[in-house]
This record gives sequence, structure tokens and C-alpha cells, in this order.
Amino acid sequence: MSRPSHAPLGHAIDTARSSAPAGGGPAWECEGRDWPLREHSMFLEAGGLRWHVQRLGSGPVLLLVHGTGSATHTWRDLAPLLAGRFTIVAPDLPGHGFTRGAGAAQLSLPGMAHALGCLLEKLGLSPEIAVGHSAGAAVVLRMCLDGALSPRLVVSLNGALLPFGGLPGRVFSPLARLMAANPLAAHLVAWHGRDAAAVARLLRATGSRLDAHAVELYRRLVSHPGHVAGTLGMMARWDLHTLGRDLARLATPLVLVTADNDRTVSPRGAAQVARRLPAATHLSLAGLGHLAHEERPETVASLIFRLAGAPAGAPRPGGDDPAGPSSRGAGHG
Repeated sequence: MSRPSHAPLGHAIDTARSSAPAGGGPAWECEGRDWPLREHSMFLEAGGLRWHVQRLGSGPVLLLVHGTGSATHTWRDLAPLLAGRFTIVAPDLPGHGFTRGAGAAQLSLPGMAHALGCLLEKLGLSPEIAVGHSAGAAVVLRMCLDGALSPRLVVSLNGALLPFGGLPGRVFSPLARLMAANPLAAHLVAWHGRDAAAVARLLRATGSRLDAHAVELYRRLVSHPGHVAGTLGMMARWDLHTLGRDLARLATPLVLVTADNDRTVSPRGAAQVARRLPAATHLSLAGLGHLAHEERPETVASLIFRLAGAPAGAPRPGGDDPAGPSSRGAGHG
């Protein structure tokens, strides 16, 4: 993959238009009319998909990958802060937001990682740093393991990297597969998603406290069957068992950042991964939930800046605490 290029992308990019979505997804001319960082949005074809990507800033390339059911809006406050030192690239994942054309294979973890690699190749970018939130961290790590990404540092924000255990593990995937196979399920979920109060309750259940504008952005997404169908399809095809086994091969420095009030992904999983990987470090942020980067973007930006500036690419256990006073340090779960 070539080094970062800032040359114009020509006819491959349509910075102002997107065709009307199939399958009931959000429309750029309607839901996207005042989408956060809209002025930095572009649309282009890569890997059989029509991608919505946001690009801003200058400097080394930093890739931001959102989690299940989300979109680029999740970076609305963090990305501009990081753009002071980095060229930020943030796509809507296949089946999510304003990205179109995802088939079943592209909603699996390997398929999504491959598709995102095709996008980066089309853009001519090789990120030096990759930041993934929740399931987005799994996508980034799958890309590293498959050779589609070679950053000097990966930052996992409340990363969902290990399979659910016990009863949730036996119920979650089969239920997601059942719902994904039923075309009425996405419409039913989307119908409930029109209720802002219901969306606010779902977001509070993550352990994060977001403002009304954030709730409205999520409501726009989950009220559309196309976005919901992509989310359900991703959940139904997600394979973290294979990723868990393959992580032993990871050579890239990895920092696992967790929030101690995360009610969606247990911080204990990050502690397990950190114990297994010599190149991994675990840091904890106090008082924040699963969407910590939306609650306290300044705190997360400061942490990423410090990690990016570390001589070895990541702090080692027992070293200085880059998360500052809001962190409990490395090794806590």
C-alpha cells in the first residue's frame, strides 16, 4: 500500500452528492443535511461499495473506525481535535450510515476488514495510527493480522475483542442471525427507533451520558431499516473466536483503553487481552461509559496525542500514565 497522498481524487470522489439509498437507509439529502463535519464528507467507490468517508486535517494519517450501529457522527467532537496534528480518515462501515452496497460477506469481520483495506488503497493512504471503538477495534486488528493495515500503533477504545461468555454467548449470535434473516425485524426495530426517548434509554444503558443532539443523531440512524439491517447483519456474522486465537500473532503495539463505567463491553476483556499479548497495554478512564470519546473528547484526544508521541509507540506497564488524572493506570480491569 502506498504512502499517504494528498493528491486530488478526481472523478472517484463526489464530495457533495449521494444517490438515494436502497433498503431504507438514511438519505444524505435528508438525514445528512446537517450531518456533523459534512463539509469534510466525500463519496467514492471501492471494494464493491459506495463509501461515505470524512477526511480532515493534515499530518500523519490516523484512521478512525466506529463500532456496531454507529457512523462517522460518533467522531464529531474528537476528529476536529485530532485534526490539528493528523490527517483524519473516518468511514461509515459497510451496512452503516451512508455507505451503500454491502452484501452478506462484507458484513463479516474478515469481509469488513478486507473492504476497508480496499478503501484505504483507493485513497492511497497508509495510516500510521489506527483507532477503533468497540467492534471497530476488532476490524482494525483483523486488518493488521491480515496484512491490510500496518500502523505503528493501534488504540482500542472500549474494544469488543472477545466473544461473549456463558448464556449471553449462547443466545446472542443465534438471535442476531434469526433477526437478520427476517426482513421484518429491521423494520420493527426502525419503527421503535423513531422514539427519541427510547433511543436515549438505549444510550444511557451503555453507561454514557450524551446530550440531546447526540441522541437525535443516533435516532436518525436507527429509525431507518437499511441501517438497522446492516447492524443486525454485522452482529449475525461476527466471529470473535477466530480473532481471539489469531491475536497471539499481533506484532503491532496495542493500547487497550477502557472506561470503568462501560456497561456494554466489560473492561475485564481488555485486561485478559493485555495479559496475553506482550505488545499490549491496558489503561482505564474513570467515570466514563462505552461512548467515552463522545462524553469527553478532550480527554481521549489528549490520551491519543500522548500515545502517538511515545518513543516506542505505546507506553509500557509501570511507565508514566498517559491518561492523566482520569486514568487508573495500566493493568486494571
